[in-house]
Amino acid sequence: MNALLLQAVQLAWSPGLRVTRVEGDSATVLRRPAAELLDTPLHVALGISPERARDLNALAQEDRHAVEFLSAQLGSVEPSSLRLVLGLSEGAPAAAILDLNALLIGAPPVQISGLSSSLSHEIRNPLSSVKMAVQTLQRNTGLSDRDKRRLTIANREIRTMERMLWMLSEYGRDSVPNLDSHPLRSVLQEAQTMVAPELAERRIELNIEEEPELPRARVDTLRLRPVLAQLLLNIAMGQPEGSQVQVHLRTGPSGQAQLLLKDPVAALPPEERATLFEPFGSRLAHGAGLSLAALRRVMLNQGGTVSAEGSAEPGMVFTLTFAV
Repeated sequence: MNALLLQAVQLAWSPGLRVTRVEGDSATVLRRPAAELLDTPLHVALGISPERARDLNALAQEDRHAVEFLSAQLGSVEPSSLRLVLGLSEGAPAAAILDLNALLIGAPPVQISGLSSSLSHEIRNPLSSVKMAVQTLQRNTGLSDRDKRRLTIANREIRTMERMLWMLSEYGRDSVPNLDSHPLRSVLQEAQTMVAPELAERRIELNIEEEPELPRARVDTLRLRPVLAQLLLNIAMGQPEGSQVQVHLRTGPSGQAQLLLKDPVAALPPEERATLFEPFGSRLAHGAGLSLAALRRVMLNQGGTVSAEGSAEPGMVFTLTFAV
């Protein structure tokens, strides 16, 4: 598994509460390879009591994506902290399991979380007033060409500040996302709309290739849009004017919806692989240095993953995998 992927695994089980399917990084999350987990009693696989396993099965049968947290005894001295999203998969009860230790890597401390949310709110209010004033001035038909250019630049910088505030707010946010099922193309197009003026200025378009019968993605579009829009903009700004951003929408190996973004200009040096999605950890994270960190936080909080492939040579691919 790519080292940049979140440690995660999905289990499905039979009516007799024996594991029938294992997908993902079971060796890391559950401390055992998939072959050893198959046909194992569910409570043994999760390191919990049989009673707790029956409770989890009942929640999964309701198929309402209930979230449960476990302290699992998986053979190590210290218990493991797991997060489970329970539901039906191909008609069988199943759980998507995250290793909370991995989930919390790079998460902001509580103080920073509160500060970022408060600061972004306090700045956004006066910024909105400045934005309205600039837009009012732009409607003045008597402006000189020089003043029009100045106002165009001011509007562009205001949009940049708004995106930076979104990054700061989203990186520190810790509330439960409002998930719903959406076509992946519409999610992408909504994000594109947020940076449409910047893309239009450089005459950059999105070239979208979509596989047929693509599963819908379960996302909170309000929270995903700004971080996905910033990734689109980061890639677009590195390309020549009049070029295209290549996007591929496909079904992943586990039946999940995936969005692949190709960046032909950026490179991923070996020394940045481990820190790519950490705050200020990469030169690819333009603006406030939080864009990739915020994207990772949003994707993980919504049950998805984000990874990047590349080398020291130009050419990278970002892969966003969504819950379905």
